Amino acid sequence: MTTHVAAEQSADTESEILALYRKHLSKGRATVAELFGSHMEVESSGAWLRTSDGKEYLNCSGYGVFLMGARHPRVMELVRRQLETHPIATRILLEPTVGRAAEALSSVVPGHLNRIHFALSGAEAVETGLKLARANGKKRLVSMHMGYHGKTLGALSATAKEVYQKPFRPLLQDVTHVPFGDLDALEEVLRLHPGETAVIVEPVQGEGGVILPPPGYLQGVERLVRTYDDFLILDEVQTGMGRLGEWWGADLYGITPDVLLAGKALGGGVMPVSAALANRKTFSPFDKDPYLHTGTFTGAPVLMAAVQGAIAAIKEEKLVSRAAELGDRLLPELNRIAHQNLPGLVKEVRGQGLLIGIELVEAGLAGELLIELFNHGVVGNHSMNGSAVARLTPPAVLTDGDVNFLLDSFDKATRDVLDQRARMPEGGH
Repeated sequence: MTTHVAAEQSADTESEILALYRKHLSKGRATVAELFGSHMEVESSGAWLRTSDGKEYLNCSGYGVFLMGARHPRVMELVRRQLETHPIATRILLEPTVGRAAEALSSVVPGHLNRIHFALSGAEAVETGLKLARANGKKRLVSMHMGYHGKTLGALSATAKEVYQKPFRPLLQDVTHVPFGDLDALEEVLRLHPGETAVIVEPVQGEGGVILPPPGYLQGVERLVRTYDDFLILDEVQTGMGRLGEWWGADLYGITPDVLLAGKALGGGVMPVSAALANRKTFSPFDKDPYLHTGTFTGAPVLMAAVQGAIAAIKEEKLVSRAAELGDRLLPELNRIAHQNLPGLVKEVRGQGLLIGIELVEAGLAGELLIELFNHGVVGNHSMNGSAVARLTPPAVLTDGDVNFLLDSFDKATRDVLDQRARMPEGGH
């Protein structure tokens, strides 16, 4: 990286910022930071980030945000221009960037999903999808075990994880969770109340630990939804925009939902943006009343500039096909290294495109692997619902040198995990 740390950032110390986390933010977040040596990230560019002590790390983290890396020039150019002219709009007058962003996004989605509501977070996009279902008469909801859809109250009702739900109950009523991949269980629920149910599902369960659908499953979900006159929400907040080696999981698996949810990479790794996309009929309740579902910063010009830049960058640099190529190269090598270096400790290495999960035999091992990867210059993620899975979401802008660095670091990290295990007292964790 060639960028320069700002003077005010370099004046911060790890201990000062750690104290501020504990005082104002979250003691738990401070503890997690300490596990990774209390390093502060202060710069990022492309596939790399830099900490305050000048060390550089390959960024395979960010929960899927950095498909085109950090501060992509195409995105930054449009965002800077918008910041200098008109970053936030009145929401009363016509404003061109939101129209152009909607046009750009509708050009890369399946079917006739050309009606768009922009938001900021993935959870907000989920809430929009749930409200569209309600507005179309679907009062019941089905989601999948291990699915993750966010933590606002409506989205949390669909996120089937006890530890997240319990402190906030009661949540939405008439919500049922069924196993991901089980069409019989889904049909058993849908046949009870035909015409009343919305089904929300991810093409690949990212936070569940990169769980891929069984062959024919998503097509079967869509078939059941149509059979019972129900409503399909496809949550592509993490999987969309090329992460799976296709623009959308909907393209990869050949389905067209009533609502498709986008986010994370939609803001180009620069701005927080999400969206819910629907066809004209599904979107008609929002068409009739522009104030039925709104947000102050929905479609803000500076965010819409990022959307336009992100879609342009993906098209111009062919990052969707690049994600597929990189995934095809990385997955078998990571699988080989993991099983070779951690015999008996790896359940499975799996992935699609640049969404990759390494499932260990216990959660503690996944944490150890992430720490050792960091020690060797790579930042990864845990999986919020699949605690035994270390997750890698590399950007599609990796060079051949970056790929070699990642594989070499993974090799060293897995060897170090095994060495640490070998030194543990018998029965230790």
